[in-house]
Amino acid sequence: MAAKKMLFIILKALGIIVGIIALYVALGYFLPFIEVSAKDDGQKKEIPIYIYTNGVHTDIVMPVKNNLYDWSSKVPFANTKSKKTDYNYIGIGWGDKGFYLDTPTWADLKFSTAFKAAFWLSESAMHCTYYETMKEGDDCKMIMISRNQYKKLVEFVENKFDRDQNGNFILIPTNAVYGNNDAFYDAKGKYSFLDTCNTWANNALKVAGQKAALWTPTDYGIFLHYK
Repeated sequence: MAAKKMLFIILKALGIIVGIIALYVALGYFLPFIEVSAKDDGQKKEIPIYIYTNGVHTDIVMPVKNNLYDWSSKVPFANTKSKKTDYNYIGIGWGDKGFYLDTPTWADLKFSTAFKAAFWLSESAMHCTYYETMKEGDDCKMIMISRNQYKKLVEFVENKFDRDQNGNFILIPTNAVYGNNDAFYDAKGKYSFLDTCNTWANNALKVAGQKAALWTPTDYGIFLHYK
């Protein structure tokens, strides 16, 4: 009887796990179709921002510098391998530190990395990438926003960075960068299957008063509203 009872408990637990996974997949597919509409603040839409995906992560891309904010003062060009200073845009994304630094491709993904990322067990990071130009396509969409909307967006993004005792963003020393134009910084918050890099980018759009999904764990859920 004890063995049968134990088997029943194991099967019940497996059933619950499978049910949770099935529910997550269903919500991850259907909820992104529910659109949160853009909010018009009545101001002129004069600042270009972009949403950009590498196929997994969605970044919010903004002007490096304008008369409202200078990202290069917080994310120094010198922290990139190229150290070039003629970039015009900066893409910023939030995500799991292990995924960013230890998983350059899906082939490098380890079970331990995925498990920690899914269940709030690892730290997070900001990935900052400089660009000279941006080109619209299926993976990159431009959005024009107002000055007030941009201020709210900057505040949202800036507040996700962790800071040292002097208020500076904390650079992560690593060779695991993706190119000559990017760097990683410590971030606030815990990544999970409920709060992913794309969930964060989707929330950034909401804060800026732009179209967004009700909730999405994927880049697809964001970009389907910008076809």
